[in-house]
Amino acid sequence: MRWLLKVSSNIAYMHDLIIVGAGPAGITAAVYAARRMMDVLVVSKNVGGQAALTAEIENYTGYQFISGHDLADRFREHIEKYGISLKEEEALSVTKSGEVFTVNTPKGSYQSGAVILALGGRPKTLDVPGESEYQNRGVTYCPICDGPLFVGKDVAVIGGGNSALSAAVQLMPIARKIFLITVNSDLAGDNVLIEKVKGSGVVEIITRTETKEFTGGKFLSGVRVLTGGKEERLLSVEGAFIEIGWTPAVIPIKSDEGTLKLTAFGEVMVSDRFETSIPGLYAAGDVSSTPERQIIVAAGQGCIASLSAFKYLSKKSNKV
Repeated sequence: MRWLLKVSSNIAYMHDLIIVGAGPAGITAAVYAARRMMDVLVVSKNVGGQAALTAEIENYTGYQFISGHDLADRFREHIEKYGISLKEEEALSVTKSGEVFTVNTPKGSYQSGAVILALGGRPKTLDVPGESEYQNRGVTYCPICDGPLFVGKDVAVIGGGNSALSAAVQLMPIARKIFLITVNSDLAGDNVLIEKVKGSGVVEIITRTETKEFTGGKFLSGVRVLTGGKEERLLSVEGAFIEIGWTPAVIPIKSDEGTLKLTAFGEVMVSDRFETSIPGLYAAGDVSSTPERQIIVAAGQGCIASLSAFKYLSKKSNKV
């Protein structure tokens, strides 16, 4: 225990700050909190967040290239160096009563004087017939996790942006054939990825095509698509990787000071100091309303959110 804020003579929190999430935003927030001698706890079901699911990360400061797995290892080493407490548990909800925040997980509850939400996002779904039925039986949202299951097999990648292009690139050395399906008239992403995909010889790009249904028996065996609004086609594949973006991973937040304000897209609304509508609650990274979705941007936001939380707690304790 280091700083351990006391708001009043009879209230002491278990922790000064709890950070929910251990991706770039959460880890950076934790490090800066530790540097301020705050008692900080990180609650996350994994370390690395969405970054850990990325095969190739380029131009993260200090690294021209690093894999998502290796970056997640660096994150873990960094918080261990500072002796930061980590609970590898899934946060289910956050409540605030009076001055006390409580973060609830399946294994317990943890209290603090401030909370930073750094939950990142969860993959968007297509919501078409067969998608939920064949999830984990051919339909997947993580090529780096599940790609090795489809060695020498035909697969589909659904989406036309950088996520889909990166997935296709990751699968090119693994799959026999890849159908890259997008509803748009062309691919939209970094030119270097587009060139890799187009020059691979194993990727068939199918544009202006809507995914209508996932079919099969016990496991996935096909994807039914509609091209140009008129031509129906059944693609014989054993794997389908859905890469159409992410949605903010917001968990239930309850406070006697009001409701958490969200944008129309479900993002947590934040100020330029990453304050939310609930005093003492902050949000950083892809769960927040800030526009850019980059690893290095999330890290910077985590730093600012951590410094903001420190100022909030300091004022509460009359330390400044």
